[in-house]
Amino acid sequence: MKVSDKYLKIVEWSEEDLCYVGTCPGLMLGGIHGSDEAKVYKELCQAVEEWIEIYQEEGAPLPAATAGKEYSGKFVVRVGKDLHKALAVDALRHGDSLNSYCVHVLREERAHYGENKRVQRISERARPSRKR
Repeated sequence: MKVSDKYLKIVEWSEEDLCYVGTCPGLMLGGIHGSDEAKVYKELCQAVEEWIEIYQEEGAPLPAATAGKEYSGKFVVRVGKDLHKALAVDALRHGDSLNSYCVHVLREERAHYGENKRVQRISERARPSRKR
């Protein structure tokens, strides 16, 4: 396994930049931009290799791996007293525990976010080419 395989590489469409953006959170700043998703991924992989070389040449420790990470299923979120109260009241209204209600809200929002990204990708593929 190459060292670079230990780092999560993400390529997603940016509506703001109108191109694909490739990032490697936790290892490198910035990103790779381009109109071809596969090319952006290839360039991102190259950039990750180069960043790792820089760390090694400088004798700096590499950041913690981000790919293949195991998660416990628990995390603490500080939300402030007002939001805590509002969520607790909403949970009571729905007949749920605060934990179950928050899991439901997070799942719904995450599904909505994921659906928006999917629709974005589909609509981008359906657009006519701008080349003339």
